[in-house]
Amino acid sequence: MVDVQRAGDRYPGGEPDAGIVSRHAFSFGPHYDPANLRFGALVACNEERLAPGAGFDEHPHSHTEIVTWVVEGELTHRDSLGRESLVRAGDVQRLSSASGVRHVERNDGDRPLTFVQMWLAPLEPGGDPFHEVVRGLADGTPYPVPEAGAVLHVSRPGAGERTAVPDAPYVYAHVVRGRVRLAGEELDAGDAVRITDAEGLELLAREPAEVLLWEMTHPRPVSGSG
Repeated sequence: MVDVQRAGDRYPGGEPDAGIVSRHAFSFGPHYDPANLRFGALVACNEERLAPGAGFDEHPHSHTEIVTWVVEGELTHRDSLGRESLVRAGDVQRLSSASGVRHVERNDGDRPLTFVQMWLAPLEPGGDPFHEVVRGLADGTPYPVPEAGAVLHVSRPGAGERTAVPDAPYVYAHVVRGRVRLAGEELDAGDAVRITDAEGLELLAREPAEVLLWEMTHPRPVSGSG
């Protein structure tokens, strides 16, 4: 089964007057949709745009694997683990909130910041919080999130190039930039597709593109994610 969500169909959020513009792919905050709570392990895929000086003040998370992909600009992260990092375009950051952690996310730079943040439900609740940044994740290098039974693949095909899509019970593809064809659908930047029981699929780039591909099993839900 293939389900396409266009960029314009995402739920709007954030605080535009404070320089925060958000677009949510899943039920989020005031946009409650019981039919769109999760897909595989994913419970959120948020496109965030922060103006210089804007950001999210300290707030809590628990029982959630938070994976952040910076598209442009630099993201400043600080958390209650005592970790501070500057995450740049092409870097992957993961915050495993586990039994509980608080963090701050800001654009302390002098140019706009765009990032995609994805939340995954873990297979088991609890544990110790964990934070890491992988610098410059290479094209095709898998980034596993075993706590959620998921693997992130970043594809950057040139025009006319093809990328094999993982065979998996659940595949979620988010187009960061460019235009691609996947599972018979034409997808532009900001579009996403959810594929159930993916097998033998390829992604074709109509122009130079960047796509985030999640390969997932189906974990049982964990209450209290967020």
